Amino acid sequence: MPPVPTTEAAPVRVRSLPPAPHRRRRRSTPLLGRLWHFGLFAAPGVTVYACFVLAPIAVSFGYSLTNSNPFNPPTRFTGLHNYAQLMHDTEFWTALRVTTILTLLVTIVPNVLGLGIALLLDRRGKFYNALRSVFFTPVILSSVVVSIVWSRLLDANGPVNEALRALGWHDPPGWLSDPDYALYSVASIISWQMLGFCVVVYLAGLQGIPQELIEAAALDRAGPVRRFRHVVWPLLAPALTVNTVVLLISAFKTYDYIKVITNGGPGAGTTATIAFNVLQTGFDANHVGYASAMAMVMLVIVAAATAVALRILRSREVNL
Repeated sequence: MPPVPTTEAAPVRVRSLPPAPHRRRRRSTPLLGRLWHFGLFAAPGVTVYACFVLAPIAVSFGYSLTNSNPFNPPTRFTGLHNYAQLMHDTEFWTALRVTTILTLLVTIVPNVLGLGIALLLDRRGKFYNALRSVFFTPVILSSVVVSIVWSRLLDANGPVNEALRALGWHDPPGWLSDPDYALYSVASIISWQMLGFCVVVYLAGLQGIPQELIEAAALDRAGPVRRFRHVVWPLLAPALTVNTVVLLISAFKTYDYIKVITNGGPGAGTTATIAFNVLQTGFDANHVGYASAMAMVMLVIVAAATAVALRILRSREVNL
């Protein structure tokens, strides 16, 4: 039997790969170039903000350090004299108390009523769409127009008191002429106009809540109150933040309602807010320096109150 020829395995030639090309390092954009591009992109917005916000604040702060009065020159630098005088001004502290009460009422009442109305209007249908338009209509009206209309309605012999007399109240109060009711009447008028804004914001928050969460809570036998407390209310935290901050700032700088409805009365400063006193002092009495100091204090108070409100309200916001 002839031997079986053996075959040797052919050597495997390993083909060497060509060396990887040298990768060039990406050159980082110089910091100056990045700042230039960012500045060029942000220039329009920054310019508008600087011209219409920062510059007036700076000019007002400069005036607050002087005794500026266009009808009693010359203008001299007085330092912090206006601020020291402001701390002992009883009229300013009265205006601060009035502004605080007005702000609390205008911040709380539309928030509570707006949430309740939004829950009732969170339905589908043409009827509910029409009601949403009705509640939002006062928001788009001018504050001066609203003030004039309500001044006529709440007059001592106006339709409101006539209706109360017809219902048996023989001597209804003067809602805008009685010092015990004037401030609360003005707060009610502002709250009525801002109610539609709160309703729309809460409706947007309600319609953004996933229905799966509510259905899951219903399957766990959670009633309407528990579903609202543990599901709906936590998810409405962003809407609450928006409404609270907007109402707080709007109420604290109230001027037009006071000027048209009560002109700071009845009596001495019953409804005069800080913003009302600022414009009265600056334009009627021509004490521009003192009015500017008052405006700067109001700016600090509003900024501090807004910062505290944002910090508290954002801490309870839920990220879906």
